[in-house]
Amino acid sequence: MPRRSSIKSILGLALILLGVVGTVQIGLVGVTSALAQDSTVIRVAGSTTVLPIVSRAAERFQARNSSVKITVNAGGSGVGIHGAGTRRLDIGFASREITPQENNRYASLTTTVIGRDAVACVVSSEIFHSGVRSLSKQQIGDIYLGKITNWQQVGGPDRTIIVVDKETHRGTRHVFMQYLFGKSNARAPGARLVTGSNNEEQAKIAQSDSAIGMLSIAWINDDVVGIGIREGRQVIEPTLKNVRNGRFPIARNLNLLTAGKPKGRVKQFVDYLLSEEGQKIVESSGYIPIHSPHAVSKVAGSHSK
Repeated sequence: MPRRSSIKSILGLALILLGVVGTVQIGLVGVTSALAQDSTVIRVAGSTTVLPIVSRAAERFQARNSSVKITVNAGGSGVGIHGAGTRRLDIGFASREITPQENNRYASLTTTVIGRDAVACVVSSEIFHSGVRSLSKQQIGDIYLGKITNWQQVGGPDRTIIVVDKETHRGTRHVFMQYLFGKSNARAPGARLVTGSNNEEQAKIAQSDSAIGMLSIAWINDDVVGIGIREGRQVIEPTLKNVRNGRFPIARNLNLLTAGKPKGRVKQFVDYLLSEEGQKIVESSGYIPIHSPHAVSKVAGSHSK
């Protein structure tokens, strides 16, 4: 009999302990559910030009807001505009202006400018050091049309020009083609290679000894050199100074896009990018903050609503 009582006592204690553990587990599930409900995921994607700014800003914003997760992807300006317009993204980002067709299709889109940039005509370093330091708008256009095919025709070495184009939905291409031909979707029959992201085009031009292409001035380096735009006797170099003073002709806005005015956590992230700290990220990424003195006012490829 004492032994049976002892067994019953042990069983009773075990049941009590199981009950306590069960309660703790249920409590933890409840806490986890509450935390999940309080967390926010912000989906952003778009231009590879704007990508470095948004990626760095997202890291810092999440570090201060542990309940927010920001997923950042590239894809191009067209992807950012379409994603924001269809609400598949909370924020799209683009390195060009919205076209009239996109305005009609996505009437609710709100644009927030976070910085400014310019598109440079770039060449392989070998071509630059061979003497091609500048080209006129006409010469660049004729190269992309296939009318000029050898660097010797513009004062360079006797070498076939490797013309690098971008995918048609890329913001950099829209702005560049708008400048050259007055049409953002102009064809480039002289192109021998079509690239996507800035990283990809930069790499292709650097690997070649005779290429020409288009890149944000923030992506120029020793291997991929920006050349001047020749206007009569003047040569306008692709520098931040010339972008700020309005001399460089291919300037552009860097835009965030939302379906309607941003709200809640999305608005907080947009406001962070417009803050003093956010604008320092814009500047450290190689672009022009919108609050800087002599900020760009002339934008290539803009359309009135």
